[in-house]
Amino acid sequence: MTKENTMIGVGLRPSHYPELEANSETKVDWFEAISENYMNTEGRPLKMLLHVRKTYPVALHGVGLSIGSHDGVSQNYLNKLKALVNRVDPVIVSDHFCWSSIGGHYSHDLLPFPFHSETLDTLCENVEKVQDFLGKQICLENISYYLKSKTDEMSESHFINEVCKRTGCGLLLDLNNVDVNARNHGFGAFEFCKELDFNNVKQIHLAGPSQEEGFVFDTHSTPVPDSVWELYRQFIGIKEKVPVIIEWDENIPSFQVLEEEVHKARNILSSLEANP
Repeated sequence: MTKENTMIGVGLRPSHYPELEANSETKVDWFEAISENYMNTEGRPLKMLLHVRKTYPVALHGVGLSIGSHDGVSQNYLNKLKALVNRVDPVIVSDHFCWSSIGGHYSHDLLPFPFHSETLDTLCENVEKVQDFLGKQICLENISYYLKSKTDEMSESHFINEVCKRTGCGLLLDLNNVDVNARNHGFGAFEFCKELDFNNVKQIHLAGPSQEEGFVFDTHSTPVPDSVWELYRQFIGIKEKVPVIIEWDENIPSFQVLEEEVHKARNILSSLEANP
């Protein structure tokens, strides 16, 4: 089992810069940075990212690629992303199964699209363009959604499998998003996971949601809940060699709290290795 395949890390966030500047040794294996926060800048964020990169593997995770847009992916965005990729040399480059722009107008949300053949063709064309331009594989993350399309022609899992099969892209499996969708829409979280081609899963996200008025929201604002830990345990019982990032984007705690979450993930992985 290689170290890279079992890495467990956290999202790199500005509130933790001072500690990481003062202490390069942490209890995490790697970091994931939000791509857009480091584009077109020579300021502190990029300097911090490059500082971290000297010691740790880094992934770049975007929110603005809009891979599902029918008017294609912005070349200007791709130019910025490629420049960042060339500078950072990330181990993984990822974004989301979503769209967020149309006609040059951008939403601040990761919007779901219907799972039908037209969307599949559009998405695959865009993915191939991005991978050809970057010269490397990208991964796409399954998102949370709060309304279901009435025009779906296939399941989400089948759609994801087809995109990966046709383009060679990888899947960033967000287990928190699976759990959120399962709880909001009433399906089995692990049953959904089992419908995916596990060979496509290149990375896992773990995070904590919030609840309001009977709904669960993907806010990355709380510790990883028991339901997501259990889903992680079930998943790695079948495919354990997948690097993990723990996300926390609201109400961000001290870095030590994130290290404790990393420790929990390691304990689960270790328990399965000890009892295969």
